[in-house]
Amino acid sequence: MKLAVGLGCDRNTTLLTLAAALDSALALIGGSRDAIAVFASIDKKSDETAMLQLAAQQQKPLRFFSASELAQVDVPNPSETVRKYMGTPAVSEAAALLAANTGQQDLLVEKYKYLGDDGKNATVSIARMSITRATP
Repeated sequence: MKLAVGLGCDRNTTLLTLAAALDSALALIGGSRDAIAVFASIDKKSDETAMLQLAAQQQKPLRFFSASELAQVDVPNPSETVRKYMGTPAVSEAAALLAANTGQQDLLVEKYKYLGDDGKNATVSIARMSITRATP
Protein backbone atom coordinates (compact mmCIF):
# COMPACT_ATOMS: atom_id res chain seq x y z
CA MET A 1 0.00 0.00 0.00
CA LYS A 2 1.35 3.38 -1.03
CA LEU A 3 0.51 6.46 0.99
CA ALA A 4 0.00 10.14 0.21
CA VAL A 5 0.80 12.41 3.15
CA GLY A 6 -0.82 15.82 3.45
CA LEU A 7 1.14 18.34 5.51
CA GLY A 8 0.26 21.60 7.19
CA CYS A 9 2.21 23.65 9.71
CA ASP A 10 2.80 27.01 11.27
CA ARG A 11 5.32 29.21 9.48
CA ASN A 12 8.93 28.28 10.34
CA THR A 13 8.09 24.96 11.98
CA THR A 14 11.24 22.90 12.53
CA LEU A 15 12.03 19.69 10.70
CA LEU A 16 12.09 17.95 14.10
CA THR A 17 8.47 18.95 14.79
CA LEU A 18 7.24 18.02 11.30
CA ALA A 19 9.05 14.67 11.38
CA ALA A 20 7.67 13.89 14.86
CA ALA A 21 4.15 14.71 13.67
CA LEU A 22 4.63 12.43 10.66
CA ASP A 23 5.95 9.54 12.73
CA SER A 24 3.13 9.90 15.29
CA ALA A 25 0.50 9.89 12.54
CA LEU A 26 2.08 6.87 10.84
CA ALA A 27 2.11 5.03 14.18
CA LEU A 28 -1.69 5.39 14.39
CA ILE A 29 -2.03 3.10 11.36
CA GLY A 30 1.04 0.95 11.90
CA GLY A 31 2.57 2.59 8.84
CA SER A 32 6.16 3.40 7.97
CA ARG A 33 7.92 6.08 6.02
CA ASP A 34 8.81 3.42 3.42
CA ALA A 35 5.15 3.35 2.30
CA ILE A 36 5.05 7.08 1.53
CA ALA A 37 4.82 7.80 -2.19
CA VAL A 38 4.26 11.55 -2.06
CA PHE A 39 3.94 14.51 0.30
CA ALA A 40 1.49 17.33 -0.45
CA SER A 41 0.44 20.72 0.87
CA ILE A 42 -0.89 24.12 -0.15
CA ASP A 43 1.12 26.22 -2.61
CA LYS A 44 1.43 28.96 0.02
CA LYS A 45 3.81 26.57 1.83
CA SER A 46 6.05 25.92 -1.18
CA ASP A 47 8.89 27.74 0.58
CA GLU A 48 8.38 26.09 3.98
CA THR A 49 11.87 24.84 4.85
CA ALA A 50 10.83 21.89 7.04
CA MET A 51 8.53 20.51 4.33
CA LEU A 52 11.23 20.81 1.68
CA GLN A 53 13.77 19.20 4.03
CA LEU A 54 11.45 16.32 4.93
CA ALA A 55 10.66 15.51 1.29
CA ALA A 56 14.35 15.70 0.36
CA GLN A 57 15.35 13.55 3.34
CA GLN A 58 12.79 10.90 2.33
CA GLN A 59 13.58 11.30 -1.38
CA LYS A 60 9.88 11.69 -2.17
CA PRO A 61 8.10 14.27 -4.31
CA LEU A 62 6.35 17.21 -2.64
CA ARG A 63 3.29 18.40 -4.54
CA PHE A 64 1.56 21.70 -3.96
CA PHE A 65 -2.06 22.56 -4.66
CA SER A 66 -3.77 25.96 -4.82
CA ALA A 67 -6.33 27.01 -2.22
CA SER A 68 -9.06 26.76 -4.85
CA GLU A 69 -8.06 23.17 -5.70
CA LEU A 70 -8.01 22.20 -2.02
CA ALA A 71 -11.33 23.94 -1.31
CA GLN A 72 -13.10 21.64 -3.79
CA VAL A 73 -12.23 18.52 -1.78
CA ASP A 74 -14.81 17.19 0.67
CA VAL A 75 -13.05 16.60 4.00
CA PRO A 76 -14.23 15.37 7.42
CA ASN A 77 -12.61 18.21 9.43
CA PRO A 78 -12.98 21.59 7.73
CA SER A 79 -11.75 24.60 9.70
CA GLU A 80 -12.96 28.18 9.52
CA THR A 81 -9.61 29.31 10.94
CA VAL A 82 -7.75 27.59 8.11
CA ARG A 83 -10.23 29.10 5.61
CA LYS A 84 -9.58 32.57 7.03
CA TYR A 85 -5.80 32.34 6.69
CA MET A 86 -5.34 29.98 3.75
CA GLY A 87 -8.45 30.48 1.64
CA THR A 88 -9.52 26.83 1.94
CA PRO A 89 -11.24 24.95 4.77
CA ALA A 90 -8.58 22.22 4.79
CA VAL A 91 -4.93 21.80 3.89
CA SER A 92 -3.53 18.46 5.08
CA GLU A 93 -6.66 16.35 4.52
CA ALA A 94 -7.47 17.87 1.15
CA ALA A 95 -3.83 17.72 -0.03
CA ALA A 96 -3.53 14.05 0.96
CA LEU A 97 -6.74 13.17 -0.89
CA LEU A 98 -5.78 15.12 -4.01
CA ALA A 99 -2.28 13.63 -4.10
CA ALA A 100 -3.73 10.15 -3.61
CA ASN A 101 -6.37 10.77 -6.30
CA THR A 102 -9.07 9.38 -4.04
CA GLY A 103 -11.93 10.24 -1.69
CA GLN A 104 -12.64 10.20 2.04
CA GLN A 105 -13.03 6.41 2.08
CA ASP A 106 -9.23 6.16 1.69
CA LEU A 107 -8.35 8.74 4.34
CA LEU A 108 -6.50 6.58 6.88
CA VAL A 109 -5.48 9.39 9.25
CA GLU A 110 -7.66 12.46 9.52
CA LYS A 111 -6.11 15.82 10.42
CA TYR A 112 -3.64 14.68 13.08
CA LYS A 113 -2.56 17.71 15.12
CA TYR A 114 0.85 17.90 16.78
CA LEU A 115 2.41 20.63 18.92
CA GLY A 116 6.19 20.51 18.77
CA ASP A 117 8.78 21.45 21.35
CA ASP A 118 9.38 24.55 19.22
CA GLY A 119 5.84 25.73 20.06
CA LYS A 120 4.75 25.26 16.45
CA ASN A 121 1.75 23.28 15.23
CA ALA A 122 1.88 20.69 12.48
CA THR A 123 -0.93 18.68 10.92
CA VAL A 124 -0.59 15.42 9.06
CA SER A 125 -3.23 13.51 7.10
CA ILE A 126 -2.60 10.18 5.39
CA ALA A 127 -4.51 8.69 2.47
CA ARG A 128 -4.19 5.38 0.70
CA MET A 129 -3.15 6.00 -2.91
CA SER A 130 -5.62 5.04 -5.61
CA ILE A 131 -4.32 1.90 -7.29
CA THR A 132 -5.45 3.16 -10.68
CA ARG A 133 -3.01 6.03 -10.61
CA ALA A 134 0.71 5.82 -11.25
CA THR A 135 2.91 7.00 -8.43
CA PRO A 136 3.82 10.65 -9.05
